[in-house]
Amino acid sequence: MTRWWKLIALVVVAAGLVLAAKYFGIQEALQKVLQKIQDLGPWAPLAYIVFYAVSCVLAIPGSVLTLAGGFLFGIGRGIIFVSIGATLGATLAFLVGRHLLRRWIVEKVGSNLKFQALDEAVAREGWKIVLLVRLCPIFPFPVTNYGFGITRVSLKDYVLASWIGMTPAMLVLVYIGSLASSLANLGAGGRARTPLEWTLYGVGLVMAIVVTVYITRVAKRALEEKTKLT
Repeated sequence: MTRWWKLIALVVVAAGLVLAAKYFGIQEALQKVLQKIQDLGPWAPLAYIVFYAVSCVLAIPGSVLTLAGGFLFGIGRGIIFVSIGATLGATLAFLVGRHLLRRWIVEKVGSNLKFQALDEAVAREGWKIVLLVRLCPIFPFPVTNYGFGITRVSLKDYVLASWIGMTPAMLVLVYIGSLASSLANLGAGGRARTPLEWTLYGVGLVMAIVVTVYITRVAKRALEEKTKLT
C-alpha cells in the first residue's frame, strides 16, 4: 500500500502544480513575460518558443500561452510558433519523466502486475493512446507530458501523436487569441468563454470517456495475458 500511496502522491503534486497557476497569480506573471516578449520585435518568435517550452517543463498550463500565440503573431504564424513551442516543451517534459521519474516508479511498483499490464498496454498501443489523450483538452497538459514519460511508449510515437493530437485544440485557441484586444484579456478570468471553447470542452469530455474505456480494455487484455504466463 505504501508504494501506491507514493504514486498517488506524485499525481496529486503534479495536479497541484496545475491548480497553482490559477490561485497563486502565475497567469499575471505570464502576462508580464509575454508583454516583454511582444516588445522584442524580430526576436519575439524565438523568445516565445523558448518560453513556451520551458513553461511545459515547469508544468505551467499552456492555454494562456497558446492564446497569446494568436494575439502576438496572428493565426498563421501563431499556429506555427505555438506548434513548435508546445511540441518541444512536451518532448522535454517527456524526457525528464522518462529519465528521472520512470526508474523510481519501476523500483517502487514495477513488480505489480497491474502496473506491468498498463505499461505493456501503452507500449503496445502507444501512439493511439497518446493521440486520444491529446485530442482531449480536459486532461492537464503538464501531467500527461510527465505521465507518458513514465510509460514505455517510444519517443517517436509520442512526439508525432502529440503534435497531431494537439493541433485541433491549438487551432481553436490560437484563433480565439487572435481576436483578443489585449494580453490582459487572455486569461479565463478576464473574458467569457466563447461557444467555440464550450464546444471544444464538450468534445473533450466525450473523448475523456473514450480514452478511459479504451485504455481500460487494452490494460485488462494485457493483464489477462500476463496472468496466464505467471
